[in-house]
Amino acid sequence: MKNSVFSWRGTVAGLAGGLLLIANASADEACGLCVKQIVTNSELATCFLDQYDQIAKGGSGAVVVDLSNCASRGVVEALPSPNKGAAEPDVQFMISRLQLQCLKKKLEAPGIVLDPSATIELDTCG
Repeated sequence: MKNSVFSWRGTVAGLAGGLLLIANASADEACGLCVKQIVTNSELATCFLDQYDQIAKGGSGAVVVDLSNCASRGVVEALPSPNKGAAEPDVQFMISRLQLQCLKKKLEAPGIVLDPSATIELDTCG
């Protein structure tokens, strides 16, 4: 009976150790829930860059970005022209640490056009 208890404890310890390794996996690894691209505009991009240090703080792994408090309120936006439909900006999304750095780099690029909106690819940073 004691042998089965010890082997059970060893199995549990092994599983727990494996789960800890998975939980602490490098941020460089693929994030299943992370988006591959985001749609933003100049207002949300400025807000993101202003909050970057706070967003980037914390542990490793995926980062939840919530820019819902940045969206303009009470302002009626101009209707898009029928020929050019602007995509709705993303105000909440999940990205990896590498994608977070990539997004910052792309938003800081000189000459980037963000209005009425722009799609930013997060897997092509170079």
